[in-house]
Amino acid sequence: MNEAGADAMGGVIMRNAEKGVTWVQSFVSADKKQSFCVYDAPSPEAIRATAQKNMLPVDKITEVRVLDPYFYR
Repeated sequence: MNEAGADAMGGVIMRNAEKGVTWVQSFVSADKKQSFCVYDAPSPEAIRATAQKNMLPVDKITEVRVLDPYFYR
């Protein structure tokens, strides 16, 4: 990533923080036509509002919970 990219990501992080939204990570399909983003946020509305400020599309929001191999300990 170059300096311009780092500056752009810094702006995204700042705008997300205004609504209490944290971008955790994203996954991109092999054909690069779809992305799946994981956010920690207080509400779906907060995600939509920050996505709009960041000029990012949001087609669907699904609430999920963590399930990992250590879940049953």
